[in-house]
Amino acid sequence: MAVAYPSIGQWFRRPNGSLLEVVAVDEEDSTVEIQFFDGTIDEVELDAWAEQRLTEVAAPEDWSGSVDMDPEDYIGRRNSDIPTGYHDPLAFLENGD
Repeated sequence: MAVAYPSIGQWFRRPNGSLLEVVAVDEEDSTVEIQFFDGTIDEVELDAWAEQRLTEVAAPEDWSGSVDMDPEDYIGRRNSDIPTGYHDPLAFLENGD
């Protein structure tokens, strides 16, 4: 089965089970930049893309694998410590904080 031409935001699973997302496609350099679920970034030649044996999958519900913070990092935080608009970037800009 042929792998579709990569586009930014697509998620794939490798045969070993690791998840990756296409984060950039540079047609001039003929490369595809990918980011694994754990945050590791790699680059694949566009010619070798079809040989990767990837399966297209839906984006994972738990995206925190690529975030470099553990649940322990949140201990002791109060909601009042979070700046206004933290959960909504547009609200943060609109409030002028």
